Amino acid sequence: METRKGRYFLYLKDVLLLSVTAFGGPQVFLAMVLDTMVKKRGYITEEDLWELNALCQVLPGPTSTQTISAIGFRIGGPLLAYFSLFVWILPATLLMIIAAFLIDFLQENTPGALNFAKFIQPMAIGFIIYAAQKTIFKMIKTTEAMMLMMFSAFISFFYNSPFVFPVLLLVGGIATSLKYHKQPKEEGDKKLVISWSNFYLWGGILVLAAVLGALTKNQSVLLFENFYRNGSLIFGGGQVLVPYLYTEFVEFKKFLSSEEFLTGYAISQGIPGPTFSISSYVGALSMRNFGLGGFLMGGFIAAAGIFLPGTFLIFFVIRFWDQLKKYRPVRAALEGINAVSCGMLIAAAYLLFEPLEANLFNILAIVCTYLLLQFSRLASPLIIVIGILAGIAYNWLATGFFLPAS
Repeated sequence: METRKGRYFLYLKDVLLLSVTAFGGPQVFLAMVLDTMVKKRGYITEEDLWELNALCQVLPGPTSTQTISAIGFRIGGPLLAYFSLFVWILPATLLMIIAAFLIDFLQENTPGALNFAKFIQPMAIGFIIYAAQKTIFKMIKTTEAMMLMMFSAFISFFYNSPFVFPVLLLVGGIATSLKYHKQPKEEGDKKLVISWSNFYLWGGILVLAAVLGALTKNQSVLLFENFYRNGSLIFGGGQVLVPYLYTEFVEFKKFLSSEEFLTGYAISQGIPGPTFSISSYVGALSMRNFGLGGFLMGGFIAAAGIFLPGTFLIFFVIRFWDQLKKYRPVRAALEGINAVSCGMLIAAAYLLFEPLEANLFNILAIVCTYLLLQFSRLASPLIIVIGILAGIAYNWLATGFFLPAS
């Protein structure tokens, strides 16, 4: 028993180290997991890692977080999985809450405080375009997928309500599931043995949060429901989350300004850990009217709401995935879901750029960021730091910081 407990503790230490060093997105994250948890520690096999990651990619929610939770589940069951989830998300959550507090404090106490973000706001668009390009080249393989992507982008341009997105995902999945006969058949017993407890837990919390929010109108409950719903619908990773959050919290509810959102998104690209951590930033600013306690409450409520659905769903599906993936309509539906997600990414780049001035400065900042990401070996955090330093220097010059007092 002591040996098993020691192994669990060592695993949680590895998760913590990963949470403060995993810069650079899902590709770097997977490389680090492969090196530490497969080759060095031997928690799982390399084949198991790719299988778990593939499963997490086809479920809604944050892929890296679900992968960590799934590894913990395989090693030590649900309790270890929940502990690993907490350890993995805590550093990034705290950093984004602190960022939200500092941004709000600067705006309240320093005129023109967001001038330091003059560069990183358009840079955030560059990150989105780069993510969209990578995702599109990976996911769009057929004419049908291309058409669905364009349809999704068009609808998202003109009907950017948070309630449109789940409908688009459903339409995309159904559209490609109809051509399931093109999927190769797999041999083996297709009888599904399903344990529904985690599905009921996921669905029960979703319904309960919606009902309580409607009855009480309590902002904390409504905030949890908003993020829990988004966490239940996001396919394609953190970059796909951006249009959802922007539409709901900037365009629809106006809890944040466009400048605040873009600044937070850019900062989230420069910290380690899960990219979904931007949710804590949005949640903290959404409850800023309640003071410091509101920042903390909003940040942690958003983190719980955005990360729990994917965890419940991975616990639900992991038990019968080997049987489920043999059904051709299930595999075929993924193509449409991914295509719609790509369309939302294209719309996100446009919607986030729209509030910015279409001047040469912003366009150059976007293009230069994209080129650095595409052709240089500079890590994302370093690019963000360069942008922040450039913004600070610009602000000093613009306010006459270097001019002698008269």
